[in-house]
Amino acid sequence: MTVIVTDEGFTPDDWTNGYVTLEDAANDVVALDVASDTDPDELIDRLGSAEMVRVDFPSFADGRGFTIARTLRLKGYTGRLRAKGHVLADQYAMARRSGFDEVEIDQDLASRQPEDQWLARANWLENNYQARLRG
Repeated sequence: MTVIVTDEGFTPDDWTNGYVTLEDAANDVVALDVASDTDPDELIDRLGSAEMVRVDFPSFADGRGFTIARTLRLKGYTGRLRAKGHVLADQYAMARRSGFDEVEIDQDLASRQPEDQWLARANWLENNYQARLRG
């Protein structure tokens, strides 16, 4: 079972339309499952009308998914962006700032890092170190 993390805390997964990989994608894709090594510049050309993009984080030390999210947002993608996998509570604010709407974690991680740890980072707009430095 998976847990979806949003700024409001843990929620059940409400996405029921499934996912396809880029290799299996057709013209009318509803949701894409994207590997962390996907080139975001190539991805934006293949999104079409996709409502959801789910980016895999195979390791908490692999930050390429943040680059994918940021690039998609900068190039105009307005659909739902979800980080999936090994994202830690400490990385939640970075995920939100880079453009993700939510994070999908497994029940194991949710047990090790309960909801209160994620909620402590949910005020990501107010606690932006770089913005504070800029004044």
